[in-house]
Amino acid sequence: MDTESTYSGYSHYSGHSKKAHRQGSRDRHKSPRSKDGSRSEKSVTIQTPPAEPLLGNDASRTEEGQDDNWGETTTAITGTSEHSISQEDIARISKDLEDSVGLDCKRYLGLTVAAVLGLLVFLTPIAFILLPQILWRDELEPCGTVCEGLFISVAFKLLILLIGTWALFFRQPKADIPRVFVFRALLLVLIFLFVFSYWLFYGVRILDSKDTNYQGIVQYAVSLVDALLFIHYLAIVLLELRQLQPIFTVKVVRSTDGESRYYSLGHLSIQRAALVVLENYYRDFTIYNPSLLMASKSRAAKHMAGLKVYNVDGPGNNAAGQSRAMIAAAARRRDSSHNELYYEEADHDRRVKKRRARLVVAVEEAFTHIKRLQAEEQQKAPGEVMDPREAAQAIFPSMARALQKYLRTTRQQHYHSMESILQHLSFCITNNMTPKAFLERYINPGPTLQYDRDRWFSKQWTLVSEEAVTSALRDGVVFVLKCLDFSLVINVKKIPFIKLSEEFIDPKSHKFVLRLQSETSV
Repeated sequence: MDTESTYSGYSHYSGHSKKAHRQGSRDRHKSPRSKDGSRSEKSVTIQTPPAEPLLGNDASRTEEGQDDNWGETTTAITGTSEHSISQEDIARISKDLEDSVGLDCKRYLGLTVAAVLGLLVFLTPIAFILLPQILWRDELEPCGTVCEGLFISVAFKLLILLIGTWALFFRQPKADIPRVFVFRALLLVLIFLFVFSYWLFYGVRILDSKDTNYQGIVQYAVSLVDALLFIHYLAIVLLELRQLQPIFTVKVVRSTDGESRYYSLGHLSIQRAALVVLENYYRDFTIYNPSLLMASKSRAAKHMAGLKVYNVDGPGNNAAGQSRAMIAAAARRRDSSHNELYYEEADHDRRVKKRRARLVVAVEEAFTHIKRLQAEEQQKAPGEVMDPREAAQAIFPSMARALQKYLRTTRQQHYHSMESILQHLSFCITNNMTPKAFLERYINPGPTLQYDRDRWFSKQWTLVSEEAVTSALRDGVVFVLKCLDFSLVINVKKIPFIKLSEEFIDPKSHKFVLRLQSETSV
């Protein structure tokens, strides 16, 4: 059977029963894959980059052997899944990648304009001082002690301004935003108008008239540097200090599984708030695992499957009775579905606990061996001493099967390749970490940044908002951040005004009396 027929048969048969769906999935894994895949009438097949196999064997296996294979991440998604991708989506993604080149050009253009303007700002005071010395040096009045002291003042103020500008503006950009940063653009325009006005005054009153008061020219340059320092202070207030005070509380909800977090934000625009949310998302949210959602979706599809009603009286008769019968049957089916859900979850929890216990025992035993090997290797020749990588490779096979089964049970196998596990094991051995520290990454799913970047990183997010993305946050604003697999829904609420009152309690008022009753024995 060739690949196209296998996929077509699997897509047609998956809509009838869950058992047939699983059998088709096993046949799909066993059959060879074509390069371009196939697409049925309502579905599309997506092949994700496979992780490295644990045992290095990709041959055909039986059903029992397939459960022991490492990290098979090939996924077929039917038309009922919200994660399927059509040809139009693929074309749109290709167009977005092409548009990213334009975004890079826009970003570098902005950096170039800012760099040219900054260079003009720093060269302007120096030019104000040097131009009279070059053009009409013989006509200038002698520069006294005060004038020479102003040279030192200008030099140190320019140095301070250079360091402050480097610390505030010359940073590696963390993201590309859809619109310009309003305050940064206003500051650039203000600096340009300010320097232009100084040059205009300098050209009219000093260059044209060839002013001979050199000390006044130097003081004019000093005033320019002082004004630039005040503008830099204004930039610090607008770009850094203004947003520090918490004003709003935002609730971030992941659309697929409902995981949510709360964050406090200050005065920010919508696009900058979106950047803050994304930075915290990669740090605080657990990694998005679509495999955990597939089981619940298949269970819901099974419970909500259509009911067949046979009309014994012929077509067109007793339509109202059929509707009532279907509604009653669906209600009875819904009432009994919670029992199936309860026993499925209980069985899954039992299997997870059982395989977790096996994994803990296997890892503790493996770490016991490596500790004993380390004690023995210290007495051997230097050429026989193992480095952490070799030690990890030596003890890994003893825990590989238990770890593999646990990851497959918890549906985490596509996030952990053999190489990443060996690196983590080597890291734990190098730093003398315990087996519990090694297992923490796999038993407790951590934040997104904990995993390999290629397995979770979304290069492009789309900001969807009814308000302009450059407008400031306000109470009740809702915007959405979309990526390929899911979206983040952000709801903004303003922190309420809190009024505190004071009440004084006199310490002498804390006096008590013992109350005795006749039937109470003392």
